[in-house]
Formats: sequence, C-alpha cells, structure tokens
Amino acid sequence: MTSKYQICTNCIMDTSDSNIVFDSKGWCDYCNNYHSNISPYWKPGIEDSEPILKAADVIRKEGKGKDHDCLIGLSGGVDSSYVAYLAKEKLGLRPLLFHVDAGWNSQQAVNNIEKLVDGLKLDLYTEVINWLEMRDLQLAFFKAQVPHIDTPQDHAFFAALYNFAAKHKFKYILTGANYSTECVREPLEWHYHASDLVQLKDIHKKFGTIPLKTFPMANILTYKLYYRFVKGIKVVKPLNHFRFIKEDAMNELVNLFGWQKYAHKHYESRFTRFYEGYWLPEKFGYDKRRAHFSSLILTGQLSRTDALEKISKKAYDEETVKQDFEYIANKLDISIDYLKELFNGSNKTYHDYNNQKGIMDLGTNVLRFLGVQKAIIR
Repeated sequence: MTSKYQICTNCIMDTSDSNIVFDSKGWCDYCNNYHSNISPYWKPGIEDSEPILKAADVIRKEGKGKDHDCLIGLSGGVDSSYVAYLAKEKLGLRPLLFHVDAGWNSQQAVNNIEKLVDGLKLDLYTEVINWLEMRDLQLAFFKAQVPHIDTPQDHAFFAALYNFAAKHKFKYILTGANYSTECVREPLEWHYHASDLVQLKDIHKKFGTIPLKTFPMANILTYKLYYRFVKGIKVVKPLNHFRFIKEDAMNELVNLFGWQKYAHKHYESRFTRFYEGYWLPEKFGYDKRRAHFSSLILTGQLSRTDALEKISKKAYDEETVKQDFEYIANKLDISIDYLKELFNGSNKTYHDYNNQKGIMDLGTNVLRFLGVQKAIIR
C-alpha cells in the first residue's frame, strides 16, 4: 500500500489508486502507457478511416436481406448515442438499437433515446429487467459493502446485449468503447469487473433474498470465447476510428437531435450519478472523475489546471445528494436510516468474495501480449 500521497504531474491520477507507479519526473504509469502503447498506434480521423469503412462494407454485405445488419447497445449517454449516429449517417448501416431498462434511467436518458430513435429513424428494442430481482441484487451489493455497487446494472447491460445478439444471430455489435475518453481506466479496486458472474452469484447468495430467475447473466468465458468464436459475434468500436471529441460530439447531438447534456460521464443513470458522485468518493475515497478527466487531459480535451479545479469540487451539490439519497432508499424499499447504516458499515473489496480475477488477469495479459488490450487494467 502507498503510504505517502502523490499525484501525477501530467494527469490527475493519484495514490487513491494504491497500485499506481510514478517515474522520476512524477508521471504515472497510465500516462507513460498512453504515450508508449496507445498514442503511437491510434490515429483517429482521416488517417484511420479506411479500416472502419472496410468493416462497415463487410457488415452491409453480410446483412443484406436482413432487417438489421448490426446491434448497438444504447444507454442515452454520449458514447453510445454518437455511435448510433455514426453507424447510420456516416457508415450507412442499419442498426437495431438495444436498450436495457434496469429501473434507473434519468429523464435525460429517456429523452436522448427517444430523440435518437426518431431523428435517425431507427428501430429500438428495450429489454426491461424484472425490478424485484434487480432491486434484490442491487441491495445485496450494498450489503456486501463493496465499492462496485453498480455491478448489477452493468452486468445486466452487457449480458442482455450479448445474449440477445447470440439468440437472434447478430454477427456485429457496435460499442462506444474508445480511447478518447477511456484511455485511463478506473483501477479494479474502484470498479471491479462487472462481468465476473462468480462474484455476482456469490454476493447474491450471501445477501440476496429471492431467486434471480430472469435476470440476464453471461459468464466472462461465455461472451469472450463462446459468443466470439462459436457464435461468431464480432465487436466493432467506431469511435476509435473517427475524430471523437466529447464536447464537440455532445454539441453535435444537441444540434441535430435535441439531445440533452448531463453533468458527468455515466450520469445518464440516476443510480450511477449517486454511486459515482457520492457513495464511492465519500464512503471509499475513490473519485472516478480522476480517471475520466485524466483521459481527457491525455487526449487534449481538458487542461490539467481545469481538471484540478473540477476535481476540487464535489460532483454535485448537497441538496441534490439529499434528494437522491431519499430517492435511492425509497426505490430500494428501505429506510433512509438503513441506507445510512449501510454507508457507515465496514468497507470490503472484491477480494472478500469468490471471484474469477485469476482467469480474467490471464485473459488480459494474453490480449496485452497480442497488442489487443492497450489500456492498463489492474
């Protein structure tokens, strides 16, 4: 464990990541990794347009005669929204938009999804998660006292998407994953793998109260190996091939579709806003904005000075926190006092429950050796 506080002299990642490493000039390993392993090979825009145009051509040809040629998971956030726009207007694809309603959508998310569907004239499929099961699993993660209480929602999102793709024989999934805003990944101690089904089941077994009969699930080996190599599902990341500047992309979506901006990354979910903006930094001392802002610093979208100013202020005001605290408690059907009791409970980590980290680390190391995984995941 790091005993002395230190912050990177180039970005704003600091020793709240207990495994962070600094060089002699005070740069962290995230910055050095970006300049060594990402920046030299990532040339978005005109220089890198040919690969995505070729991929789109293959998708169109293989999808000929079908109602849709690819699948896009749509949350209402900027990344997935911009992918939907690029797919239809720039790549000439016919995607089916796929949304998972886990019960926590903000007004902005609902508006953005409706505006994109209408503006792009695309079809939307919405999978609604059984709320009783969702609530029970969500509450189980609170009781487990782990930082990653957003895992139930995240797991539902990707599991439902991949399971739907496999069932309905979609060969291509377009995602909003990108280097522009995600070249610095949150360390696992802040936000553990949502795809670890072993841990999800163990926490639910210990703290859940009802069976998860319909909750969508997908083991890491299922969607990384079986769906990819047996079902032939390929993941395409268009944002890595276009010039993707977050603020510009949001403004473009606003002007074209009447899309609504939101305060921070992932705040299209009301639960995620509460979790990332209050629960995680106040209970555990982890502020995910550090990783988000550091990505923007490295890709030239935010100055370090502005990032330091932003991070010096709480993510959202006390009155909104109070409202959300009450909203979350009511939604989970528990008292505000009990939610406060959970907040004050003894913190634990993913190490305290059964997990698949060993096999995930092996997979990450293999992908890194092959040059597929360039961002640091630890």
